[in-house]
Amino acid sequence: MSEPEPVLTAIRFYPVKSMAGCAPGEAAVEPWGLAGDRRWTVVGPDGRIITQRQEPRLALASAELLPGGGVRMSAPGAGPIEVAVPGPADRVGTIVAEVFKDKVEAVPAGAAADAWLSAFLGGEARLAYMDDPARRRPVDPDYSRPGDTVTFADGFPLLVTTTASLEALNSLIAAGDHAAEGPLPMDRFRPNLVVGNTAPRAEDGWRRVRVGEVTFRAVKPCGRCVVTTVDQRTAERGKEPLRTLARHHRVDGSLVFGRNLIPEHTGVVRVGDSVEVLE
Repeated sequence: MSEPEPVLTAIRFYPVKSMAGCAPGEAAVEPWGLAGDRRWTVVGPDGRIITQRQEPRLALASAELLPGGGVRMSAPGAGPIEVAVPGPADRVGTIVAEVFKDKVEAVPAGAAADAWLSAFLGGEARLAYMDDPARRRPVDPDYSRPGDTVTFADGFPLLVTTTASLEALNSLIAAGDHAAEGPLPMDRFRPNLVVGNTAPRAEDGWRRVRVGEVTFRAVKPCGRCVVTTVDQRTAERGKEPLRTLARHHRVDGSLVFGRNLIPEHTGVVRVGDSVEVLE
């Protein structure tokens, strides 16, 4: 009997960076990632973005994409708020949001959204929107081609993971010093695409892959950070998976899980799509 073919088992996108996201049955792929993914971000008073690295509590907030690109945010102890896409940058102005070393122009969402976020986080925060991903933030030139751009994602348009790699990682966690923290769900890794029916860590070797009607360049393994240690349901931090990745899955000095993708063209991906490794 032949082995089952790799298949897309889940799609996820995150309208506001570091908040809980959405799991649709299908999604449009734009040049800079899934439609609606991380077009919004939280910005601190120093201009740097605020993520679960600094504020694990963001895991408890949910962001739902509204028609037209706006968002509906909700969180424990905070009534929901709907935020429309702000007016044109040349009319309402822009702020500079620092994403790691990138300084990115963004459009402020307005006082009501800022007040909601500041009250929820217990400190000054602003909500900002990327109005034009086609020109606001290029992808790292070491891994991209001219014209490749990205939203407020950490560095690349999409992230793919596999269920087999998670199962293998959870087996290692179960045999380690912090077994009680496992098994970990896939939401710890905040992927865009989840693929089933592969060997563990198969994605590490991918260079080019087709998902349904869309082809992607698989350009770099995804280095993992402290966000993966945050329980997305409680916002509590633990030791895993970083402790186990440090022991078993280092690549060029980074603790890795999953692979970063850049679309070669636009299209639509759907849960159940076949996945073909081209290179």
